[in-house]
Amino acid sequence: MLDVSRFPLFNEDLLAEMPVEIRDFKQKIKQADAILFATPEYNYSISAVLKNAIEWGNQPDNSWDGKPAAITSASISLRGGARAQAHLRQIMVDLNLYPINQPQLLLAKAGEKFDANLKLVDSASLKTLQSMLAALVEWTRKF
Repeated sequence: MLDVSRFPLFNEDLLAEMPVEIRDFKQKIKQADAILFATPEYNYSISAVLKNAIEWGNQPDNSWDGKPAAITSASISLRGGARAQAHLRQIMVDLNLYPINQPQLLLAKAGEKFDANLKLVDSASLKTLQSMLAALVEWTRKF
C-alpha cells in the first residue's frame, strides 16, 4: 500500500527535476504485477489525492501501461462509490490499464463497515474483498 497523500500537486514544470518520492512511486508502479485502487467517492468522482497520483504515474511516461487492476470504493451513501469507480474506469482507458469487471467492492454506508481502528469488519464486504482479490490474482496470471 502506498500513501500518496503527501505528493506535491502535479505540475509539468517539476518533470525536469522530478521529486524523489515521485520517482520512487513510478518505479513501484512499474515493478508491480497488478494495481489495486482504493478510493472514496467525492462529488461523483475519485478523490483529488488519487487523481494527483494518477497524473504523476502517467507523466512523462505512462508507468501504468498494460497493468491489470481492480478497484474498491467506499462512500457514506447507498451507492458505495459506484460513480467514483465508473469515473476511474474512464481514466483507466487512457492509462491502458486492464481492470477486472467482477466482483466489484462498493462499500455503501462505509462508516458502519469499519471498527474504531478502521479495520473492515463487515463479513459480507470481507467476502467480496477476498473474491475480488482472488479474481485480480487470476486476471494478473493471464497477463
